[in-house]
Amino acid sequence: MLLHSLASKTPNLFLIEQTNIVTILIITVCAFLVLLILGVRKSYKLKAENEQLSKKSESKADDYEDFTEGHLY
Repeated sequence: MLLHSLASKTPNLFLIEQTNIVTILIITVCAFLVLLILGVRKSYKLKAENEQLSKKSESKADDYEDFTEGHLY
């Protein structure tokens, strides 16, 4: 009882309570999780686009003709 009355009379030394810290950490983790998901999604899209462009360039490489033979430099 005495300890409880002393604790209630002394000022709180901590500026932020534990629940506030946990809330801030949860919000921060969620924000970084969203950024991570967007980054992984973008990586997969770029990989698919790169494969598509590689296939397109391979098909164009077969049809390539050298047009510089008739030109004088």
